[in-house]
Amino acid sequence: MSTTRLEPTEIQAGDLLLRPFTLSDEQAVAVALADPGILRWTAGNAVIQLPAAQRALAWLEPRVRSWALGNAVFAVADLSSGELLGSVTLRDVHRIPDQALAAYWVTPAARGRRVGARALDAASRWGYEKPGLHRISLDHALVNEGSCRVATAAGFQLEGVMRDYYVEPTGRRHDSHLHARLSTDPGLQA
Repeated sequence: MSTTRLEPTEIQAGDLLLRPFTLSDEQAVAVALADPGILRWTAGNAVIQLPAAQRALAWLEPRVRSWALGNAVFAVADLSSGELLGSVTLRDVHRIPDQALAAYWVTPAARGRRVGARALDAASRWGYEKPGLHRISLDHALVNEGSCRVATAAGFQLEGVMRDYYVEPTGRRHDSHLHARLSTDPGLQA
């Protein structure tokens, strides 16, 4: 666990607003967690094992508190409407000096608009500037091709394959891609 304390931050990135989650996001998170892809790849076993009606709050509560624990968890919202479009996280900030791990998801309604790549790029730029990171890495199961497209578009280079790294709640294992972006790397790809 990181000992870095982060100040909750808002970032405007074009028509997106990255902001800390609040408990008032529970209903929008519940809708997002109803998506099989978000549930499968990003919700986590503790959340998945709960009844559907309890999942959003169980997912949300630790993320609301996360900033004090060295995890920058951003809700990705439409700047004009406030609609929740996704989430992007930089976690374990400085647990390993100058590094963090990224994670993200995008609601089905927001897919196909580069929301994930733009939000990941904006959070990464903030991470290099504010907490002073040099390397941000992320991983995804190889079969999660959408996540690979997001990572690559946001300037995260493929570094290798981690065999049998991702384990689904069913126990099924998947090889995973490891991607990383350094503070000196170019960002969002056109």
